[in-house]
Amino acid sequence: MNTLLIKQVKEAFLTTFKADPILIFSPGRINIIGEHTDYNEGFVFPAAVNKGIAAAIQKSDTNECVAYAIDKESKITFDLENLKPSKEGNWENYVFGVVAEIQNKNKVIGNFNIAFKGDIPGGAGMSSSAALENSVVFGLNELFNLGLTKHEMILISQKAEHNYVGVKCGIMDQYASMFGIKDHALHLDCRTTTSKPYKIDFKDHQLMLINTNVKHSLSDSAYNDRRSACENISELLEVKSLRDATEADLEKILDQVTPTNFQKALYVIQEIARTRKAAKAIENNDLELLGHLMYQSHDGLSNQYKVSCEELDFLVSQAKKNNYVLGARMMGGGFGGCTINLISKNEAKNFAEATSKAFKNTFDNECSVYFVALSQGTHIVN
Repeated sequence: MNTLLIKQVKEAFLTTFKADPILIFSPGRINIIGEHTDYNEGFVFPAAVNKGIAAAIQKSDTNECVAYAIDKESKITFDLENLKPSKEGNWENYVFGVVAEIQNKNKVIGNFNIAFKGDIPGGAGMSSSAALENSVVFGLNELFNLGLTKHEMILISQKAEHNYVGVKCGIMDQYASMFGIKDHALHLDCRTTTSKPYKIDFKDHQLMLINTNVKHSLSDSAYNDRRSACENISELLEVKSLRDATEADLEKILDQVTPTNFQKALYVIQEIARTRKAAKAIENNDLELLGHLMYQSHDGLSNQYKVSCEELDFLVSQAKKNNYVLGARMMGGGFGGCTINLISKNEAKNFAEATSKAFKNTFDNECSVYFVALSQGTHIVN
């Protein structure tokens, strides 16, 4: 957690609202393995990280609410009785959505002021939106003694994103941000929304993210296309979701589906199996196997599920050439964003420099490198 960030948010709140706030830190997340498995009711393996959103919140003594996005130098005043979504893409929808979903649960909140700022790199696929939603619901729960459980809070955050932001996200981002445990990853069952924490000892290795800083416009339509392909194949197999299918089941309908959709479904079934193998690898302190599974995951995402892109594939190929990298893969929805790399601590700086240079030479574009540690979920900062 960034103590400077917390300090900046507290000072901005005191200056703007002349009151002492409750301070909350809500982390972003990474996902070690298990991509595009969430909406197939499979398993994912996320962890909260030490970058996130710091928020300051307190009751207002006026008859309106104010939300202040410090980074954007943008303030918005709103009335709890007349909430409706702003224009698509506006930051305040994350705040409005959470407030509206709390009210839908017949919980009464009064007027409040909130200010927030984050240190999650934009477009890195580390779920700054879930971190913001969680910080708002957590803060309001504390401020007005709403008695919400963490499970209820993440469902409010998810609904806010569905109904006010217009993104039909799964539950992984909100869950990992809320329930994160320091030095642990969470093997999350997306059907039951329960998880088993696994303590990871990275020994002399660490996680490194490399952001391509690109986002290809294909992403939304491609996401919906893959989601419907998975649902159609589940129907053909007469199972609730691909979580319940095996490779042998899939072989039986080989002549009823296109080769590309067959590969997409095969990828999902194999990726769900990989998350289970990753849990065993972590249990056995086998970082080599974990790295190998990450490479397999990327291969499937690129060649079977086809959600990678030239820039992501390039970064993974650079990792494969380096003996100090145990594993790497694209992380997130795809078509841009980050790769996650498991690399020897001693060689991380050299690899980052060499890869950044090669990336610049190939794409005439800068990539960005971040180091993250696994951290605690949404919490109050004293």
